[in-house]
Amino acid sequence: MTPPSTARNLDADVIVVGGGNAAMSAAVSAAENGARVVVLERSPEAVRGGNSAFTGAAFRVAYDGADDIVRLVPDLSAEELARSDFGQYPVDQYFDELIEMSGFRADADLVKTLVDNSLDTLLWMRNHGVRFIPIHGRQSFLVDGKHRFWGGLTVEVSGGGLGLMNSLYARAEKLGVRVLYDHKVVELLDDAGRICGVMALCGGKRLEIRAGAVVLAAGGFHANAEWRARYLGANWDLAKVRGSRYNTGAVIAAALAKGARAAGHWSACHSVFYDANAPEFGDPSLLNQQKNYFSLGIVVNTLGERFIDEGLNFRNYTYSRMGGEIMRQPGGRGWQLFDATTAALLPDEYRVRHATRITANSVPELIAKLDGVDKARLAQTIDAFNAAVDRSVPYNPAVLDGRRTHGLAVNKTNWAMPLETAPFVAYEVSCGITCTYGGVAINPQAEVLSEDGPALPGLYATGEMVGGLYYTKYPGGAGLTAGSVFGRIAGRQAARCAQAVR
Repeated sequence: MTPPSTARNLDADVIVVGGGNAAMSAAVSAAENGARVVVLERSPEAVRGGNSAFTGAAFRVAYDGADDIVRLVPDLSAEELARSDFGQYPVDQYFDELIEMSGFRADADLVKTLVDNSLDTLLWMRNHGVRFIPIHGRQSFLVDGKHRFWGGLTVEVSGGGLGLMNSLYARAEKLGVRVLYDHKVVELLDDAGRICGVMALCGGKRLEIRAGAVVLAAGGFHANAEWRARYLGANWDLAKVRGSRYNTGAVIAAALAKGARAAGHWSACHSVFYDANAPEFGDPSLLNQQKNYFSLGIVVNTLGERFIDEGLNFRNYTYSRMGGEIMRQPGGRGWQLFDATTAALLPDEYRVRHATRITANSVPELIAKLDGVDKARLAQTIDAFNAAVDRSVPYNPAVLDGRRTHGLAVNKTNWAMPLETAPFVAYEVSCGITCTYGGVAINPQAEVLSEDGPALPGLYATGEMVGGLYYTKYPGGAGLTAGSVFGRIAGRQAARCAQAVR
């Protein structure tokens, strides 16, 4: 029998549903705009932070040059500045890349809002205690004595995803935001069509929590195996979950039940090469399970064959579809192979103790150690790749260097280096799903749109539960920035909405 509903008077102006970067950006924004805010986080406090806590906390931001980076990183030393080539990432390039990577399907108004507000929003976050630093370790290569940044990603948050979330929670607490953990929102409440609160489950009880406006920021449905199979297709229920186990689509379903419009690419997702022996769900104590620097080596399947152009573009623009690529291979697994030259460039995610790593002093020895691969075919694949590399072109991992192979069924178009220098290393990989691309429709004011067109009064959304930004491809770092940009907008708008109905 369903327990009776219990009204809970929290004296809130704004309810924020979720506990990740997007949610806490909304909570901080609403609070600084005078609202009394309560955050409902489905997870226990010990694993708070949603998907954001599992990220490397890189933010894709438009900037005109080193001066803008200094604004974001005011403690950057003169020495660090002198040995760094930050380049620039103009708003037009950011906009064009997001639009092009969506196949020109993305909502251009949302993309423009994201891009135009990216730098200002990061400066706002810095003013609220979030500390940004240059991504020297993962996004720059030392070329001619300077760290040259590549792929449109330059800054991250100190302390990674956990550092980001600890900073936002600390700021929210100082602003008087109340956070309730173990509260699963299952229904939105309305009064004559206006959203006025939520129904939550906590400790087996159904609780009515009312407020003047509601911000939804509870993520997509990547942790729901049944929905993955339904919307993404066969075998996607077998994918490993990189991040939070609590992003199951329950809040998306609640919004759709109140007439919210579905938007985005429901049959696509962000998925990566992931350690083959990683746990089923993300574990904050075992981060760095992804293996995203495949562009430095080659990737083979159990047939012993390469199946992607590893050098098609910077990994920031290709990594988010590699989980889908490995899912299409026999057994849904494969290996990334490197020699000593390229392995020396790999970042920390390859050096963690829990990585499924196989090393050898020769290529035949490495092949012999791999279980479940066609060993004869793999030897042929490596020999053919090595022979096809155009060694006349200089190797430069910081640019699209054009150093490629010729004559292969699948050529590598940049950063082609033969596997010939011992020791050799292989990393066994499978598919890890990060987030889904389907969700609810919003406008640039972060208002949730109805099936009939107009906004649903009192309802806002941000983060991964918003559809309309990503279609098939995703540029690294855009998700956290979008969550913060639209979270800041949603919080401000929700505070104004709540104040208008007091």
